[in-house]
Amino acid sequence: MAIVNLKKHQIECKIVYYGPARCGKTTNLEYIHRTFSQHVRGQMISIDTEGDRTLFFDFLPLELGKVKGCDVRVQLYTVPGQVRYASTRKLVLRGADGVVFVADSLEVRREQNMLALKDLQQNLRDYNVSIFRLPLVMQFNKRDLVEADIPLMSLEQMSHELNRQLKAPALPAAAMNGTGVGKTLQECLRLVLRKLQQELNF
Repeated sequence: MAIVNLKKHQIECKIVYYGPARCGKTTNLEYIHRTFSQHVRGQMISIDTEGDRTLFFDFLPLELGKVKGCDVRVQLYTVPGQVRYASTRKLVLRGADGVVFVADSLEVRREQNMLALKDLQQNLRDYNVSIFRLPLVMQFNKRDLVEADIPLMSLEQMSHELNRQLKAPALPAAAMNGTGVGKTLQECLRLVLRKLQQELNF
């Protein structure tokens, strides 16, 4: 849940990048950190481990101007994708105001995508949060690999398998070169701020 400090005229919200191992979550944040440097306050914290790029989280506050006179700050996190870090994923997800689900377009990652989405839904349920009510954006990443002649799932297949029931905004992306990264974050921020406005009667 967003932290609203009316005394300091500040709203602080949290967006978590979720998805299977090596789908591009950390790459998204690295691109944002480089490209939107004028909005970044503080350093991005990244912990690399054997077999998984992010053990705990990447932390990136973004200051986005004002909403009804309040400064809006956003903290961006990623979760570790490997199955063995299930408790860490759940911990990082706690209190999230929005989620970007990063799905891997590689055909060989089809099952991992579905398992990660199921894991997200269960962890939210454990916090009494419905995945259907939380601001959620789907990112279908690694679309640039089609040029490398690597077997990719079609966007239609990914939408059908991952987003048929959720009907969340879905964007193709190539996080390595930044394609779709800014649009994904912008869409998630839009949904988060809209929900905040509804909840706080802004």
